[in-house]
Amino acid sequence: MGIKAALFDLDGTLLNREKSVDLFIDRQYDRLFEWVGHIAKERYVHRFIELDSRGYVWKDKVYQQLVEEFNIKMAWELLLEDYIQEFKDHCVPFPHLINMLDELKSNNLLLGIITNGYGQFQMENVKALGIETYMDLILVSEWEGLKKPDPQIFQRALKKLHLSPEEAVFIGDHPENDVKAAKQIGMKGIWKRDDLRHDIEADFSVDDLAEIPFIIKELNKKK
Repeated sequence: MGIKAALFDLDGTLLNREKSVDLFIDRQYDRLFEWVGHIAKERYVHRFIELDSRGYVWKDKVYQQLVEEFNIKMAWELLLEDYIQEFKDHCVPFPHLINMLDELKSNNLLLGIITNGYGQFQMENVKALGIETYMDLILVSEWEGLKKPDPQIFQRALKKLHLSPEEAVFIGDHPENDVKAAKQIGMKGIWKRDDLRHDIEADFSVDDLAEIPFIIKELNKKK
């Protein structure tokens, strides 16, 4: 049977979200200095990152809290709009992203993304990384009406690609939403390690995206 597809999470897997957020919020402060300059830059940046909670809190809540805490004389809706419009210009990929995708494509693998988040926002980030054209499939939770770890979103992706779970690997940074959820429906789960979690039950773990083509080649040798 063999592995015929590699499916990926986006944030924290292909997109280095931590570096992207750091870059964005630093520049937002400079851009909107007229309204936020009464706050020390370090405090503004630190509090945004704290409230953002690694992307698991949407920015409407984050900016409402910032406006209240720091007495910012700008509507939180405008701060949110700035985030939505500008974040894509600060997207930082993990190393070897394009080379990895090139190698997987050269081995005739189907590629896809399954990501939680808002549809248009996530698509803009995919485009900003320059990887949209590599993908045979992109599912975003808002547009699908499903979100990881719901098994149906993985099953939908496989159905669209005409594959069984055993023919696909899923690569992600979240132990539950990505790795465990993919494994539960019969896919191989590859964990993209981060610094905050340890001892994750995955079929494979990688520090570098460049390792993924090698893992898939090894899996296909065993078939």
